[in-house]
Amino acid sequence: MPLSPDQQSEIDTLRAAPQGTLRATAPGMEKHLYTAYPVLDHGFVRVVDYMGDDAAICQAARVSYGRGTKSVSNDEGLIRYLMRHWHSTPFEMCEIKLHVKLPIFVARQWIRHRTANVNEYSARYSILDREFYVPAPEHLAAQSAINNQGRGEALSGEEADRVLRYLRDDASRAYDHYAQMISTEGQQGLARELARMNLPANIYTQWYWKVDLHNLLHFLRLRADAHAQYEIRVYADAICNVVRDWVPAAYAAFEDYRMGGAQVSGKGMDCIRRMLKGEDVTQESSGMSKGEWREFQALLDGSA
Repeated sequence: MPLSPDQQSEIDTLRAAPQGTLRATAPGMEKHLYTAYPVLDHGFVRVVDYMGDDAAICQAARVSYGRGTKSVSNDEGLIRYLMRHWHSTPFEMCEIKLHVKLPIFVARQWIRHRTANVNEYSARYSILDREFYVPAPEHLAAQSAINNQGRGEALSGEEADRVLRYLRDDASRAYDHYAQMISTEGQQGLARELARMNLPANIYTQWYWKVDLHNLLHFLRLRADAHAQYEIRVYADAICNVVRDWVPAAYAAFEDYRMGGAQVSGKGMDCIRRMLKGEDVTQESSGMSKGEWREFQALLDGSA
C-alpha cells in the first residue's frame, strides 16, 4: 500500500482545513497538493509544498531594471530566452518540496544529485515496512552487451521466473531475519541501527526532497531521458507531470531546449557544416573517436 493509514489521515485533515494566503499561487500546482501519485509497485510521489511560478522567474530576471511581470506572451518569450542561454538564477526562485516513497537502490542513485535538501526515514529509530520492489516481468532484462550501465534483451520463460523467485524469496528471507533480530522473545533484540544492514536494497524507504526549479530541471533532463534506468525514470515522469502544470511556460521551454534539443561539440558542428556543403564525412575524417562518432550519428538519425 503506497500511503499508510496515518499518512492518509494526515492528508485528509490538511485537505479539510484549507488556509488562506496572500502569496502568489499556481492554480495548476494547487490541484496536485495532497495527492500521492503511485509509482512502481509500492511507491509514490506527492507535492508537500511549493514556492513561485512562471511569473516569479520573470520577476527575478527583470529585477535589475526594476520592472515586474509583463504580459503572458512577453513572459513566455523571456523564459525561452533564459532557458536558451542557460541562465540559472531566475529559475532558482521557484522551489518544490516532494514526499517520495522509493526503493533504496533508486534512492542511492537519486541522491547523486546533491543540489537538494533531503530528510530520509530513519531505520535507526523506526522499523521499515515489509515492502519490496519486484519488477514486472516485462521489465526484467539481461545486461546490455554494449552499455555497461544499461539493459539488453528482456528475459522470458523459465529464466524470468527464476529471477523473480530469487528476488521475492531473498527479500522475504532477509526481512524475516531482520524482524527476528530486533524482536527476539525473552531477550533484548539487536539494535535497529545494526539490524538494518541485513535489509535488501529493494526495500522501500521514504524522504522529503526539497529542490529549486533550476536543479530540478537538471534532474529531470537526466532521469526522464529514455536512456535513464526505468525505476528512476518513472519517478521523473511523475514529477514532470506536476512541473508541467506548475510552471507551464518554463516546462515548455525545458522540453524544447533541453529534452528535445541537443548539445553538439565543435567537431560535430564542423562535420554538420561540411555535410551541408555536400561533403561525405566519415568517422575517419571527422576527427572523432568511434564512440563520439556513434553518438553523433545517433543524434543526426534522431535515435539519440
